Amino acid sequence: MSLQGIRIGYCLCGSFCTFEKSFKAAQRLADMGAQLIPVMSYNSAGLSTRFGTGEENIAKLESIAGRPVIKTIVDAEPIGPQKMCDVMVVAPCTANTLAKLALGITDTPVTMAVKSHLRNGLPVVVAISTNDALAGCAKNIGALHNYRNYYFVPYRQDNYEKKPNSIVADFDLIPDTVQMALLGKQLQPVIL
Repeated sequence: MSLQGIRIGYCLCGSFCTFEKSFKAAQRLADMGAQLIPVMSYNSAGLSTRFGTGEENIAKLESIAGRPVIKTIVDAEPIGPQKMCDVMVVAPCTANTLAKLALGITDTPVTMAVKSHLRNGLPVVVAISTNDALAGCAKNIGALHNYRNYYFVPYRQDNYEKKPNSIVADFDLIPDTVQMALLGKQLQPVIL
């Protein structure tokens, strides 16, 4: 499997518990020859948690991508006009960002990156990670499933006994989902 020369906008939102999985997926994409354009939401870049400091997470993503992280709306806006990406990946995509994408709200570097990218009619790959996917967020997931150019990394309940509404994408399937999205197809099955 090769993604040689494919330009991937690689966005992180604030589901911090999945960052290590996301970094591994980003590294796999880079190892497959993809050029990563890293983007981080304000929270993912600015908050320090038990999963690492903002500075550490920025440094990890920059090390994988080999270029600076886009951390502002102003810096994300040229992605579409300059046709910087062939595909955009949002991994992890929180319920907050998912809702904003479903409603067309652009108030973070990630939502601007996606909006700017979509102007070119190119694919966006969503790796959802949220505790309320089967509750308040369900309608937004359904909306994005029906929008053109959105493709989901297959997902499952991550702890149905303690968190029955929680869904997390299988980050190991990001490369496969990207390849299918570039062909205009959704990787199946979506629900694992």
